Amino acid sequence: MMPRSTFGAVFRDGTESAPRSVIGKVVRGTDARRLLYYLYGPGKANEHTDPHVVAGFCDPADLEPERRPGGSRDFGRLAGLLAQPLAAVAGPGYARPVWHCSIRAAPQDRLLSDAEWARAAAQVMDRTGLAPAGDELGVRWVAIRHAADHVHIVATLARQDATRPRVWNDFYRVREACQDAETRLGLVRTAPADRTAARCASRAEAEQSVRRGWAEPLRMRLRREVCTAAAGARSEQEFFARLGDAGVAVRQRYSTTTFGAVTGYAVGLPGHTAKDGGIVWYGAGKLAADLALPRLRRRWEGPGQEAGRLSGLGMSAAAARAALRNMVTKTAQQAPGEAGFFAGLREAGVLVRLRFSQACPGEVTGYAVSLPGHCGRDGTPVWYGGGRLAAGLALPRLRRGWDAPRNAPERCGAFRFTVPEQNAIFGHAARQARLAAEQIRHAAHDDPAAAADTAWAAADVLHVAAKALRSPDLRRAADSYDRAARARYGRIPRASSAGRRLRAAARLMAMTGQLTGDTTLIAISLAANLAALAVAVAELRQAQQHAAQAAAARAAATRLYATCSAHPGRQHQQRQRSTRTATGIARGDFPAPPQPARSAPPGPAAGRQRPARGAVPPRRAGPGPPKS
Repeated sequence: MMPRSTFGAVFRDGTESAPRSVIGKVVRGTDARRLLYYLYGPGKANEHTDPHVVAGFCDPADLEPERRPGGSRDFGRLAGLLAQPLAAVAGPGYARPVWHCSIRAAPQDRLLSDAEWARAAAQVMDRTGLAPAGDELGVRWVAIRHAADHVHIVATLARQDATRPRVWNDFYRVREACQDAETRLGLVRTAPADRTAARCASRAEAEQSVRRGWAEPLRMRLRREVCTAAAGARSEQEFFARLGDAGVAVRQRYSTTTFGAVTGYAVGLPGHTAKDGGIVWYGAGKLAADLALPRLRRRWEGPGQEAGRLSGLGMSAAAARAALRNMVTKTAQQAPGEAGFFAGLREAGVLVRLRFSQACPGEVTGYAVSLPGHCGRDGTPVWYGGGRLAAGLALPRLRRGWDAPRNAPERCGAFRFTVPEQNAIFGHAARQARLAAEQIRHAAHDDPAAAADTAWAAADVLHVAAKALRSPDLRRAADSYDRAARARYGRIPRASSAGRRLRAAARLMAMTGQLTGDTTLIAISLAANLAALAVAVAELRQAQQHAAQAAAARAAATRLYATCSAHPGRQHQQRQRSTRTATGIARGDFPAPPQPARSAPPGPAAGRQRPARGAVPPRRAGPGPPKS
């Protein structure tokens, strides 16, 4: 069992902290003697200098391993003392009875003395309950310092009164002890283990990605794919289908008491296999706290079954028409007939209005569709006839397609959004991001809990936009924002109207797939509004005194603003805008300062006289006069 570097410490809940101040990490092992050999050895990850015991369950001087005549250490006595209580409690559940905690200070912190490290280690053992202060019958442990900036605590999980210690939530207690040490010793404060950060890749996963030439560990890629699929899905079935379309293998976990009930899932990549040839699976809850199936179901199973459905509130006519055309086309392709078609539309959350024949009552001659919340000025739903959405969606054409074989030309073809429809959809998402930023700012000081759901939903928009626009900058911004989105300790925020509208915008963008054509203006507009949203979330988290989440939101906003300013299309727009001002027009008329007169080069053009040009007033920027 070899310890790993604790820079960017990883906890069981997935919380990760920046490489600064006092941070700790806990692992479990089987052999205390081998661990002592390593801690007193030369080291592999870094150089071990002057290893010695600074604290323990008794006097550190009595626990220090003796030197043999040849200079080597004798670890038999210390290993025996640590293992002695295990004889009374060994049994089921004790396959890894060695508890190993490494505590490290950052390079910018001052050098701590042995006494300060000893007190920090004792505080860790007291806070975890393994060896409470004043309890002489706690577990046996030692703290070994073999470098200037960290110590290692080695303990065996057996109390000296022949009982088993309680180690539940020991990772969180270690984090609390480290924060106490930061305050007491005047070191830089770090983030709490509040389950807002996703679990980062282990050292083995990071080294594997380097060996195989991967851009990032697979854990991070899988988490991003799951986040994107969850953001674009309207139901559990669609979620798993989107994962399959993205090339992600899914293994569902079924209930042992209710036949056929799915209680969880794990994901992997077909090309990432273990030694036995099986796929390496990652449990969803181990990727991030809000990706577990029960928490995802909260998105789709809200009050009135409205949470997972697409809302047309605030949607432009072009965006609503595009969404309806997509949903009607896909439902018509999957439906076996007319009855299944209308039932599928209603199940998808589409409002349906049938048109009946005047000559034959009860005979359906057509239909119209709308989205919930998509209303006109008079408050009534805006309806779109099937034939007005597309010629092939008229009811007579659909009926001929259902009667024809599956491969007949009467069947609906593949659906594709037009470029104006894509612009309308992403313009709607940009407007919703701007409105969400305003809602968060209003609620940040009066009712921060009301804005938590909106902050959570903003991550969906970022992930979907990054995939649709194929933008590495937006992808990195989404990764940076990841921690700012989640509520603390894995809680699910109370649903809000602004959060529902943001998620509906994300699902609408997910319908488009990857955009075609020039997406410069779309990317700039959306990134600018998302940057303002991230700034609002940073202000919200700062008002809540959640420093780590505020820093994550600010980092995302910085990346988004950099994306806008560094985008070549943005620079081209700024140059065009500058030339339309009065100064720009003057520069266009006089692109260079006057130069001394020069003789014209010889040739036929030398004697050509240019007609005199009168003074022309600069034209006002904007569109020209209307054509008659």
